[in-house]
Amino acid sequence: MNIIISNSSQEPLYQQIKEQIKNAILREELSKGEMLPSIRNFANDINVSVLTIRRVYGELEEEGFVTSQAGVGTFVSASNLDLIRDAKYRLVEEQIQKIIKDARALNISKDELKEMMNILFEED
Repeated sequence: MNIIISNSSQEPLYQQIKEQIKNAILREELSKGEMLPSIRNFANDINVSVLTIRRVYGELEEEGFVTSQAGVGTFVSASNLDLIRDAKYRLVEEQIQKIIKDARALNISKDELKEMMNILFEED
C-alpha cells in the first residue's frame, strides 16, 4: 500500500491516510479479506504515531470498510458490498457535479456534455 502524506495539506494526517485507504478499497487495489498492515508496522512505515493509525483503522471500521479481529489483525471488509458500491457512486457523483458546474459556467449544453462523455467513455 502506497500512502503519500502532505505536511502542507490543510487536511489532518489521519484523514489523508484514511481517504487513501478508502480509495484503494474502492478501486479494488485492496481486495476483500486482505489484511492491512499491523498498526505498529504501518505507523513505522509512514512515520506517524500508532495513535494516528489506530484512529484511522477505528474510523474505517465504523464506516464498514474494514473489520478488526483482536490478536489477528485488520482486514478489508467483505461483508458490506452495498456500502462500498454506494461509496463508489458517491465518488463519481461528486466528480460529475463538478463537471456539470464547469460546463454550465462555460455554456456547454447538456447534449454537448453527453456527447463528450460518450466519446471519452468509448475511448477507454
